[in-house]
Amino acid sequence: MTQTLNGAALLQAWQDLLASGAKLRQRDAAEKLGVSEAELVAVMPGSCRLKSDWTGLLGRFHQLGEVMALTRNDAAVHEKVGQYGELKGSAEVGLTLGVIDLRIFFSHWYCAFALTEPKGEGEQHSLQFFDRHGEAVHKVFQRAGSDAVAWQALVDEFTEFDGEALQFEPVVAKAGETPDESIDVAGFQQGWKDLTDTHQFFGLTRRFEVSRRQALRFAPEGFTWRVGADALDRVLRTAAERSLPIMVFVGNRGMIQIHSGPVQRIEPMGPWINVLDPGFNLHLRQDAIAEAWVVRKPTDDGIVSSLELLDGEGGIIATLFGERKPGQPELEGWRALLDELPQELSHAA
Repeated sequence: MTQTLNGAALLQAWQDLLASGAKLRQRDAAEKLGVSEAELVAVMPGSCRLKSDWTGLLGRFHQLGEVMALTRNDAAVHEKVGQYGELKGSAEVGLTLGVIDLRIFFSHWYCAFALTEPKGEGEQHSLQFFDRHGEAVHKVFQRAGSDAVAWQALVDEFTEFDGEALQFEPVVAKAGETPDESIDVAGFQQGWKDLTDTHQFFGLTRRFEVSRRQALRFAPEGFTWRVGADALDRVLRTAAERSLPIMVFVGNRGMIQIHSGPVQRIEPMGPWINVLDPGFNLHLRQDAIAEAWVVRKPTDDGIVSSLELLDGEGGIIATLFGERKPGQPELEGWRALLDELPQELSHAA
């Protein structure tokens, strides 16, 4: 996305939009103005650019007390309330464990801002992180239970006073898929059967140069099958009725955020299906689900099953599992729930 307005003009255009009475979320307002979300945040009153010291910044998040962590993509928003655990991992890939459970891919992080906005009779404070395309990878919102002193100390320490001018890049169209006839299907299927950990799956798709959608189509017989786009609604409602704890993964280029535990209040609203629970909210556009698949992968702990939701370009909107820890077998109730979903296509290879 290319900004056609200078900072002053963009700020004026945004203020005119607000004055018109339009009630748009920050992301939607940026789209309406023809700029990236990061470009809009950069000119907003109350915005302060932060240093791109990702491990330094996130390494302090456990001091902030109770906050709300938000990760989203084009079709899903994942909100989790709690306290960050200590940052682990490396400068390339980090993670936090606990209530706020994250897998962080720092190579896609580009810039960050602390933002203070009016909200009701008070203020809303947030930390917002963006990739090179100006798209949000992660946001953190202060709450009543946050440590406001630690928050301000973090902002003061990491404020960027002399950083280079930000240069955003347009999103590049995804490369085309490998032609089906060029794929070593037998080798790929054997590699699938030889998996011992779900984290090996990404490496398997790269080794055989298959897209996610091709991987699901070319899986060994009995390891994947398509289900209806209403599968998410069925799974969430059934999990709530049976008090079945699940895991909900939502991510983008720079972050994956995970909820582990039960879900209770499932509410539709227009095209959105929502989980509205204390401590966890999920908002997902059901009309963006182009394909839904049940997927089974072998591991050292036995078969692990998931529901994968893909968009029209074959990208992952969200993935759901039964709640489990490494070393534990899959919940029988979760596997049974997936088996109850009506199948649309048993195997499309």
